[in-house]
Amino acid sequence: MIKNFEKACVIGGGVIGSSFTLLFAMGKMDVISYNRSLESEAKTKKIIEKYVDELIEKKVVSEDKQTILSRISYTTNEQEAIEFADIVEECIPENYDVKKEFVKVFEKYAKPDAVLCSATSGLLVTKIAEDANRPERIFGAHPYNPPHLIPLIEISQGEKSDPETANDLRELFTRLGKKPIIIRNEVPGFIANRLQAVVLREMMDLVDKGVVSMEDCETALTFGPAIRWAIMGPGQIFELGGGEHGLQGLLDHIGPSMETWLEDAATWTKFTDDIKKKTVDGVHEAIKNRPAEIGNTHESLAKYRDGMLVEILRLHKDYKI
Repeated sequence: MIKNFEKACVIGGGVIGSSFTLLFAMGKMDVISYNRSLESEAKTKKIIEKYVDELIEKKVVSEDKQTILSRISYTTNEQEAIEFADIVEECIPENYDVKKEFVKVFEKYAKPDAVLCSATSGLLVTKIAEDANRPERIFGAHPYNPPHLIPLIEISQGEKSDPETANDLRELFTRLGKKPIIIRNEVPGFIANRLQAVVLREMMDLVDKGVVSMEDCETALTFGPAIRWAIMGPGQIFELGGGEHGLQGLLDHIGPSMETWLEDAATWTKFTDDIKKKTVDGVHEAIKNRPAEIGNTHESLAKYRDGMLVEILRLHKDYKI
């Protein structure tokens, strides 16, 4: 397999595809962005240029705009894009049939040692690659939105994925400034999305039961656990919380109380229309109530989020932005 990935292509634009394209370009890789139409291509260019302008404004990148953008080319020719690349990052709809069909296209045009990564949020690589001639070079590389800022990349492997190539991908994304993890055993939703889904379900359940408003629930999470989670995970947080006895002491001391919380926590697995409506309405109300300076529209909220992400990442001693 290829050890030194030098050329990339990203299949699909939108928020994730555009962000991935910029990530490769900022990592000094030549990258082709494939879009199905010139209209989609124009939208992708606009998103990427917006991202670059924001990064320059926040002094995140040292290179000028033109130097970064010069590494990006665009095409509506899928064959041209795939033949160019050492690594292909697929950012197409979250659907097994769609992704399996693209695997056929990839295998038709790709270099013999090129690697395919799917940005899937939680589909199993084994199933995506089940009809592939060479499934050992197919992986998941799931980002967290926006990928050009959030460090996490989850590298998932199918039953026939090559473990050495998984390590090569870890090295690549580390070189690109990310914090990649390798998932040892496939599970739907990977790691971060499963954790996020459980937290969101509990929030939705509390709102549905009338315990709290969605706005107050989000405040509790943001200014309680989440502000600590931006520093370290709950395991290490609880290790500190246990004082001289550490995590073991904490679990021994308040474990029985925590068990009663868990007994009362949500366990349902289907989103009813009523619960979805309460959650969506609550989120919209919370956004409307935010001061304008911290974002009270989708556009201003996204800008505030990205600015805060940059400031938080600058504080991390083991991560450079």
